[in-house]
Amino acid sequence: MPNIQKMMKQVQRVQAEMARIQEELGGRRVEGTAGGGAVRVVANGHQELVEVLLDPEAVDPEDVEMLQDLILTAANDALKRSQELAAQEMAKVTGGLNVPGLPGLP
Repeated sequence: MPNIQKMMKQVQRVQAEMARIQEELGGRRVEGTAGGGAVRVVANGHQELVEVLLDPEAVDPEDVEMLQDLILTAANDALKRSQELAAQEMAKVTGGLNVPGLPGLP
């Protein structure tokens, strides 16, 4: 019986640590770029876009499609980096185990 209690305490510690990391990830920022930095998109560790920065020279009214493509590329890059950040932080708690259903893990 003591082994079950010990295991339950360990699970509770891991859950508390994961909750702390999830909260912390909301304040972490990663940046995705495109067009040599002409378009920058910032995301937080919760995979939410929080900022879009455009170099004025990237804004060409004659080529809106190119700007749209650059924004999509930068946004996808930022989201990918955000997912990687979350996975790395959670791996610190889970010891690298891929536990299905855990936030921040693939």
